[in-house]
Amino acid sequence: MFKKIKLSYVGSAVLTLIAIAIIALKPLSGNISDTGQIMLGGIIITLSIWIFKPFNLPYAVGGLFLALFALALGGVNPASGLTSATIFSGFTHSATWTLIPALFFGFVLAKTGLGKRIAMAIIKIFKPSYASLVFAWVIIGVVLSLLTPATTVRVAIVIPIAMQCCELCKLEKGSKGNSLIMLTAFSMALIPGAAWLTGVVWGPFVQGTYERIPELVGMVTFNSWFSIMFVPTIITAVLLVAGSLIFLKPKEKISEEAAKAIRGQKSDRMSAHEIIAAVVLAAIFGFFVTSSIHGLSSAVICLSAMFLFFLLGVLEAKDFNTGVNWDMIIFLAMALSLGTILDTTGISIWIADIIVPALAPIAANPWIFMLVIMTVMFLFRFVDVAMFLPTISIVVPILPAIQAQYGIHPLVWIAVFMFAGNAFFMHYQNVWAMMSKGMAGERIWTNKHLAIYGTLYFVACMIALVAAIPIWTNAGLFG
Repeated sequence: MFKKIKLSYVGSAVLTLIAIAIIALKPLSGNISDTGQIMLGGIIITLSIWIFKPFNLPYAVGGLFLALFALALGGVNPASGLTSATIFSGFTHSATWTLIPALFFGFVLAKTGLGKRIAMAIIKIFKPSYASLVFAWVIIGVVLSLLTPATTVRVAIVIPIAMQCCELCKLEKGSKGNSLIMLTAFSMALIPGAAWLTGVVWGPFVQGTYERIPELVGMVTFNSWFSIMFVPTIITAVLLVAGSLIFLKPKEKISEEAAKAIRGQKSDRMSAHEIIAAVVLAAIFGFFVTSSIHGLSSAVICLSAMFLFFLLGVLEAKDFNTGVNWDMIIFLAMALSLGTILDTTGISIWIADIIVPALAPIAANPWIFMLVIMTVMFLFRFVDVAMFLPTISIVVPILPAIQAQYGIHPLVWIAVFMFAGNAFFMHYQNVWAMMSKGMAGERIWTNKHLAIYGTLYFVACMIALVAAIPIWTNAGLFG
């Protein structure tokens, strides 16, 4: 704990000192104004709060600081373009109003018990063996991803059930068998949903970030996301599951007694609210899939469903305050605004002038380019632990310049963002790994097994990229 606190203080202090130096001295050269340098300093301080969370400050505080700093700078220099409309643009974007209802859907899964019912029903279908239980968690992950992008809720649903499975199977804490079940449940709550736009919390956020850039407006849709992410996500999940059964193969077997105990778990009768939730959530995904036919936006679909849940009593007035993590909403909205602030102050152009030429040695070959960029992003996840949102917000505004220079389509970057965003070599990198550790206590996987599993995930992502690049090339996304 001491080391963790010390790191947060040191990291945030270093970034803050760098920011102060930039604000005071304005030492940067190139295509960046004095106002841009001052704003860059404020952004760096914001990143220090988001990434290192000094004094255990919530993510929203970083967003509030960014808003305060930008408003003050805009007041001093009206010509900067830092108006309230620019600074708070993330709050008015449709992506935010897609995400808020979607997160409530996760709350509905937990509140009604539908999520737990689905998970237990799927587990009971399979004969209790390590291979079948692992496959069951894959199915559970896919089904829950279809119903909500709220990874936090999915993890909150599956981890207690995974713990129950380990206990019924009498798996020793710290054993490979225990870690295999727990890690599979955790990873399948994260990974399969990346295959479609509404399967992960990053989906609406990335869509909103792209929409803030004029050249990228309308580029990210349910269908375009699916065309990019479905194949590599499936390959990644399959390779990860296969690799885990090889490298984390348990010595102990699941007894017949444990099998009977799992099958003997009884479920209550479905309530009216569960039935309503199941019908509405299934209908929502149907509307997402058929969006090209009816033309309704994701925000309209999600807000309509949220209205229905309140109207039919599945959600109550008291749930509005507890059903969503509003700290996360403020963080996401201000991270969306960050792209607009970067563009307005010219910082994105300055960043592009640095990064775009630096990509020249690797940009000619799609395989080399994607594999190198993926590796760099995975390494950067050791630093950016704020759900990778700051990095996405900074990189997306320069994607049009990269496309103009090298012919690399902005859509292929979605795979990089999603795969690297889920990285979990160590607990601190992944907020849901930390959440799982807090929930499971001593029943959680070991650090060694997490490192092995995280490495398997990285290798699976790289192989999935190699397989996807020919598909993307044939689609004209390179050159």
